[in-house]
Amino acid sequence: MLDDRAKLLLKVLVERYIADGQPVGSRTLSRASGLDLSPATVRNAMADLEELGLITSPHTSAGRVPTARGYRLFVDTMLTVRRAELVAPELPAEQPQKVIAHAANLLSNLSQFVGVVMAPRRSSVFKHIEFVKLSELRVLVILVTPDGDVQNRVIFTDEEIDSSQLVQAANYLNAHCSGLDIDQVREHLKQEVEQLRGRVAELMQVVINLGAETLNLDAEEQVVISGQRNLLSVSDFSNDMNNLRRAFDLFEQKAQILRLLDFSSKADGVRIFIGGENHTVPLEELSVVSAPYEVDGQVVGTLGVIGPTRMPYDKVIQIVDITSKLVSNALSHHR
Repeated sequence: MLDDRAKLLLKVLVERYIADGQPVGSRTLSRASGLDLSPATVRNAMADLEELGLITSPHTSAGRVPTARGYRLFVDTMLTVRRAELVAPELPAEQPQKVIAHAANLLSNLSQFVGVVMAPRRSSVFKHIEFVKLSELRVLVILVTPDGDVQNRVIFTDEEIDSSQLVQAANYLNAHCSGLDIDQVREHLKQEVEQLRGRVAELMQVVINLGAETLNLDAEEQVVISGQRNLLSVSDFSNDMNNLRRAFDLFEQKAQILRLLDFSSKADGVRIFIGGENHTVPLEELSVVSAPYEVDGQVVGTLGVIGPTRMPYDKVIQIVDITSKLVSNALSHHR
């Protein structure tokens, strides 16, 4: 538990670091907080915050910067979102693909970070599916959509799976999951596991292992990303090529971003994921602000902004919230 003074000092420290990008020293914090405290008293308070894991001291400076835990406490309990005038043009009621592309660009342009949009979920996953073993750890997935389109993709498994098991897995999915939407397939598999808990059949384990990859067959088409180059202007990345390279590697792995957006679609309103606090965001230097969007009152996808943990959360929250409403309106009117 933090007292009011400690909360204020943490709030001011996070806001100063977000604004300036420089570690905040005790003298600066003493002046900026408006409290009648000596630098020595502020140093003691900062030491307490550091002991709680809310701030840390980079080896290059005597100042402090927020940790993921500090950002989380700031976002959850101290952040005040002031409604500002954002110039966000209406999205025209066009084909869904164009709406999604416009939305990703809008998120990127307004935030000056990376805009990501998950395309509307398709009404069903597949009509028919087959697994073909190519080598020890490679499996070819052949999927026939309800419209008759044939898609295929090579996926990699953690351990070797027998061809007979692949046939059994395909037979099971075709018999029990054909025509279901993504959420229904996942729920069905989850229920099967719970019913077989303690004696999970090898076949079901195969289905579960391949299920996640199978449902993301068209991840390249399902996620639209815009503004990756904006990170070149962010000091957190421009001064550290390793961080920048890892961030761009993440954007290449669209299936991972798809899983994150799909996870955030389960909640109402805007959600904030801060890198380093769990395994949701794979990079400690990145945060994601996301929100679901709807078509005719039903959630069909998610959009968001990916940027440094040192992002102006109050502004980005508004950008994401407004854009989700614009996309909902455009797609609903298009129908």
